[in-house]
Amino acid sequence: MKGTSTEEILNRRITSPVPLGSYPASDVTFLLKDLSAVSLERATAEREEAIQSGTHYSEMLPVEYQPTEQYIELFHETLQQSAEKVALAVAVVSEMIVAQRKPNCVLVSLARAGTPIGVLIKRYIAERYGRDLPHYSISIIRGKGIDENAILYMLQQHGLDADLQFIDGWTGKGAIRQVLIEACNSLDKKYGIRLNDDLAVLADPGNCSGTFGTREDYLIPSACLNSTVSGLMSRTVLRDDLIGPEEFHGAKFYKEWLDTDLSNVFVEEICPYFPSVTDEALQIAGEMLKSPPEITWAGLRDIKSIQETFGIADINLVKPGVGETTRVLLRRVPWKILVDTMDNPNLRHILLLAEDRGVPVEVFPGLTYSCCGIIKPLKGESE
Repeated sequence: MKGTSTEEILNRRITSPVPLGSYPASDVTFLLKDLSAVSLERATAEREEAIQSGTHYSEMLPVEYQPTEQYIELFHETLQQSAEKVALAVAVVSEMIVAQRKPNCVLVSLARAGTPIGVLIKRYIAERYGRDLPHYSISIIRGKGIDENAILYMLQQHGLDADLQFIDGWTGKGAIRQVLIEACNSLDKKYGIRLNDDLAVLADPGNCSGTFGTREDYLIPSACLNSTVSGLMSRTVLRDDLIGPEEFHGAKFYKEWLDTDLSNVFVEEICPYFPSVTDEALQIAGEMLKSPPEITWAGLRDIKSIQETFGIADINLVKPGVGETTRVLLRRVPWKILVDTMDNPNLRHILLLAEDRGVPVEVFPGLTYSCCGIIKPLKGESE
């Protein structure tokens, strides 16, 4: 061990997790501090100004977007249309995890978009292999790193040789993948713990993951909604005045929305397709394991081209892919939406949201992604 002894890691005092979220306890354990009683939400325009003035996005929360009836209908329609496709991607990723990981594998979803995907992977592996893998949801924050206490807690529970498999929903430009790589290197230097920084995702349009279900940039229905499809959990929060040295990063549990929660609806709609997609998933996973797909970070080239075209200095204002563009429209101040083509069937909800918010949509030919959301720069803007 480097720097810290095994005994020190195992004896490190960490506050125990409390029950959180709307999933059954058997599906996931949230390693997050409950901040439900703290007022953290700020209006979109106010939050945008704060972020672009240097306040870290993890120090406050957006006001949760309450989807319109039309938008909820779109979620259900998209879910029905894509449930089998999502099930196949879950099955491919699950088969790759089973083939590549040790029996003591622990599923570690990155809150919050990773959580529903982790629940599905856990369900698939349990159903097909009879293996009930531990599944946790933990915080990772761009610019601040992974929740170290959460990592050490899992190693205390499952042994220092536990094989942690990180999980997220999809990739955009690969920022979280980069944070994960840096976090794993940092843990190695600090504790001598070498974690596998592989990030399993359903869709990898950014070409920056080695374990994925597809590289097609399509709408994973859980990207449509925020907390109401992620166990009613907020984004994660990290502030020194709220999180002590022995505590996990924080989040809010929106219990007041239990009546409109769709987290379990999403899972229950997809699971019945598992048996029918298994054979195809085995074939796809087998081919990928035989000749691993290249990690090219191709998406980043797109981003640089967009930055040059529109004179955008800050890469964080460009959010590529269907999932990230959805989030720009739901909780940021969008400037414009770029699409590969107006008749891409993956963009129906994007066009609906853009119209709803009065955001212009432009075709940007040759885009690797289906679409890209650009956040309005608030300072030094030239019309």
